[in-house]
Amino acid sequence: MRKSWKLLAGVLLTAALLLSACSQTDNSKGQASNGAAEGEAAPVKLSAFINQSPNLASLDNPFTKLVEQKTNVKLSFTVGPPNDNNDKRNVLMASGDYPEVFLSGNFTPAEQMKFGKQGVFLPLNDLIEQYAPNIKKIFEERPDLKTAVTASDGNIYGMPQVNECYHCWYAQKLWINQKWLDKLGLAMPTTTEEYAEVLLAFKTKDPNGNGIADEVPLSGALYTWHGDITGFLMNPFIYNNGDGQSFSYIRVKDGEVQLSANQPEWKDGLTYLASLYKEGLIDPQAFTQNQEGLQQLGNNVGETILGSFAIGHVQMGVAATDERNQDYVAVPPLKGPKGVQLSGYYKSVGNQGRFVITDKASEEQQIAAIKMLDYLWTEEGTRGQVFSVEGHSWSKASDGQLDVNGKPAVYQVDPSYRSETIHTDGWDQAGPDFRPRERFESEAVSQDMLSPEGYELRLVTETKKYEGFEPKEDEMLPIDIFISNEDVEKAAQYKATVEDYVRSNMLQFITGHKDIEKDWNGYVQGFGGLKLNEYLQILQRAYDANLNKMKK
Repeated sequence: MRKSWKLLAGVLLTAALLLSACSQTDNSKGQASNGAAEGEAAPVKLSAFINQSPNLASLDNPFTKLVEQKTNVKLSFTVGPPNDNNDKRNVLMASGDYPEVFLSGNFTPAEQMKFGKQGVFLPLNDLIEQYAPNIKKIFEERPDLKTAVTASDGNIYGMPQVNECYHCWYAQKLWINQKWLDKLGLAMPTTTEEYAEVLLAFKTKDPNGNGIADEVPLSGALYTWHGDITGFLMNPFIYNNGDGQSFSYIRVKDGEVQLSANQPEWKDGLTYLASLYKEGLIDPQAFTQNQEGLQQLGNNVGETILGSFAIGHVQMGVAATDERNQDYVAVPPLKGPKGVQLSGYYKSVGNQGRFVITDKASEEQQIAAIKMLDYLWTEEGTRGQVFSVEGHSWSKASDGQLDVNGKPAVYQVDPSYRSETIHTDGWDQAGPDFRPRERFESEAVSQDMLSPEGYELRLVTETKKYEGFEPKEDEMLPIDIFISNEDVEKAAQYKATVEDYVRSNMLQFITGHKDIEKDWNGYVQGFGGLKLNEYLQILQRAYDANLNKMKK
């Protein structure tokens, strides 16, 4: 009897196991309990910080879904506003409650070194070598890029947004009203003296024809992209990379890092600018107003009143919706009285750490994150970040379409994309995309450069006036330069005090609140108390280290 019960129990147990197996087999035909399909690994969850543009309706959009699908991740976003000076990012870092990945980190080289040394940012070298074949290939083809993102300790802590925009390389431009030149019978100025004569004619000869002396010969804007008039107008005297540069007012001469703003040539430039101001040729608001103030002049209701202005591209000064922006052309670099003729030059592959992986990431998450970055650097991944998924607002170019160089275009952007106020796809350039010049310039554009669709062609055409006037490579402190961890805090402190001192004194000299002849020596001596020599020594060490890094 006992044997029979044992036999029956065995049969029942076997049946139960078979039923259980059948149930599991049936379940596996659909989805596993973790949501992955049969034979697929479950998506890797990644928390990521990203800035969301006000022009983007939502990050829960087709491109985000495509990234997740292509790289088998599930993204959980911490969102920051784009124009908060990294405040939210800084709060996250200070609290210690930061995500596994930053997609809009914008960490400076100094910050990358700081957090890298602390172990908060993980080195990416081995991850790229093993799991990012696309980036690895790019590094092989572009060793300059690999050098730029490699810190002085040999580690890569952050990956940038690479945006090789040709007209941005020469962003320090001056725009002049060609219609006014033609009406007054004036040629395009080529020297500082000729430009002063043009400004005087704009002021006194009524080029807008209304019988009122309402013309503004020259204006600009602070706190915007190269709207500072002193950038362009100092370069006929001495190289001035202008405000807003990584290290402003710095040059290299015979291998020595120097401050441009205490050299005799700088004094000559100030004397010239002061003479323009004294004759009423410079708008006083140019030293205080923002871009909106400049556009009020450029888009003046009624007669045109703006003769010339400094800014990165013309439609920042006269809006695209105002046809008068077509009246302005770029002034080529002016030649100074001693033959100096230079362009501000900002070519950079970038080393702001848009993308970093933090110590919050597990090994599995690190691998998933670098694979995601590898996709984001593909052409599809880049266009998705900038525009959208293919077919949504961009598509492959049609036969016969040309790019800004007159070559067959690779892709075209739907005109509706640029006319839309709010976008419903992409990341609106918030991520770490990769746009080398060949990708940037492969978009189809109208060959009519005064049409809205031909604006990029117009910018490229105008920019060609500046090419070839940039200083030699060994005469500029590279934008992509790492300061050693030991010097980071001191460099930031010295940089702020020196640049503030230069700006405030430059304004006082130009406007006549300080006498250039009487007060120049005192101004130069004032740098001693700001520890200028220590600052230049730090930059010299970084410059020398960068040279050594490039030789390896």
